[in-house]
Amino acid sequence: MAENAAVAQPYAKAVFELAHSAGQLAQWSDALQAAGVAVSDADVAALVEAPGTDISAMVNLIAEIAGSSGGIEVGPGTQLQNLLLLLVENKRLLALPEISATFDALKADVENRVDVTLTTATAIDSAQQEIFVAALKKRFGRDVNLTVELDESLIGGAKLQADDLVIDGSVSTGLAKLTSSLMN
Repeated sequence: MAENAAVAQPYAKAVFELAHSAGQLAQWSDALQAAGVAVSDADVAALVEAPGTDISAMVNLIAEIAGSSGGIEVGPGTQLQNLLLLLVENKRLLALPEISATFDALKADVENRVDVTLTTATAIDSAQQEIFVAALKKRFGRDVNLTVELDESLIGGAKLQADDLVIDGSVSTGLAKLTSSLMN
């Protein structure tokens, strides 16, 4: 949701500053991701918004899940528990996936790293992946964390996404552009 993305920024920044000063970026990243996955479940999301839900019990459960994933202290008065209670109080608990994504973007900036997704129509071997990583590292001036996905609907070629940059060299997109230009 676009609204959740805008809401996520101040929470993610606050948690990032806390985690960075404590040297716990990786732990908080894991915890936020786990909490985000928990509230993304359709049943949990419905419970969050349902009247009569024992929010305290839900917060404790989400805190346990997130804390065990990130190795972060859990319990009353802990930073994780306080964050979750603040999100509940401000009716922002369902923004956790976006908070997690924003936190990870801030973490990547500090670590001088960029996450890149390469979607190809056919599998590529490790040598080709290394060529992509080297070229992207040179292009971005940062370490590259490459994820390769397979999508046969591309027909041929590939799509590359790094943060807000998308390069679409797929055959399917080329055919769609050709079709569009012929129809106009």
